[in-house]
Amino acid sequence: MLVRLHGEPLGYVEVPFAEAMRVEALVATAVRTFSTRIHEHLAAEGLTGWVGTSRPPTATPGCPNDPQATMTVSIIVCTRNRSAILGPCLTRLSEVDYPGLEVLIVDNAPSDDSTHRMVEELASRDPRFRYVVEPRPGLSRARNAGLAEARGEIVAYTDDDVAVDARWVQGIVKGFQRRRDVGCVTGLVCSASIESRAEQYFDARVAAWSSRCEPEQFDLVHNRAESPLYPYTPGSFGTGANFAFDRRFLENLGGFDTALGAGSRTRGGEDVDIFVRTLRAGRAIVYEPAALVWHHHRSSDEALLDQMYGYGTGLSAFATKCLLDPGTRVEVLRRLPGAARRMLALGRAANNGSGREGSRPRGALRTELSGIVVGPLLYLRARWESAR
Repeated sequence: MLVRLHGEPLGYVEVPFAEAMRVEALVATAVRTFSTRIHEHLAAEGLTGWVGTSRPPTATPGCPNDPQATMTVSIIVCTRNRSAILGPCLTRLSEVDYPGLEVLIVDNAPSDDSTHRMVEELASRDPRFRYVVEPRPGLSRARNAGLAEARGEIVAYTDDDVAVDARWVQGIVKGFQRRRDVGCVTGLVCSASIESRAEQYFDARVAAWSSRCEPEQFDLVHNRAESPLYPYTPGSFGTGANFAFDRRFLENLGGFDTALGAGSRTRGGEDVDIFVRTLRAGRAIVYEPAALVWHHHRSSDEALLDQMYGYGTGLSAFATKCLLDPGTRVEVLRRLPGAARRMLALGRAANNGSGREGSRPRGALRTELSGIVVGPLLYLRARWESAR
């Protein structure tokens, strides 16, 4: 169970199923587990009368999880021929209540008009929604198309298989208000389901951004992750299913690399690429758990294996890009052995981390390794095609 106080995620508690059906028992478990963080939150809010034995008081206008709406925001959702799953995503987005908000749905190289009709029907009832089409396939191209159309000071990206929290945007704004040099904010991406073996494995594999409930800041000077790979650390900062940027900064950075990402030959790597470019440009990344979404993982072994292959191609494609760049070549060469060890450790941890026997689908690690082997060739081909 995910425990939240006034919208702020505090962490998870694991309880017997029978206890999960009794609300007061859950409250008591949450209070015992997160008493210190609850006291810290209430003190920051000016609420000092709570004794720690009952449900905490409700939020007040001074709640730290309710930032001032000083920034305009453009939400960008990129989709391609997936109108069947887009509906729930749009429903959750329509429930987001934030002033100065627009929602752009980027239809990427569509083969029919089903997404167009769905968005136009919604826009007739909610003028915050706009339809954008990008005829060339590729997630990075679609994200760049949304960036070109956006009007907000912040551009927030999520995926069509994600359900955003009603206060997701408030969490993003809170992250940008933590310091003046923030270029990117990422957030908590909770697993929407862990019923199948594939979902259990992926949930354990991505624990770095699916269960971390403490805010963090990253830069190249004072706030560095304790890893010899830093800042070339996939997963440490967040994921493309839930990240936001200072729009003008992202425009000046040149947007996303169209030779990377889903829909290109490399199938991934664009998110870690943009994270590293953000830090190397002198801007900070803030991980803000209050910017909360729920992600539907691949539920079948076949779909998961296909995804893991894409993770492998994307990772080595990104590494190839860095090796070709004189500014990053030496840094990456020094980190390659550590990167290989980390990937193997992630695979072992995911197999053991779910607490369920045999949770790793057969061939998952082999499939990802095969993707890593061919990723460099795919990147060179994608780069040539993108240049054309």
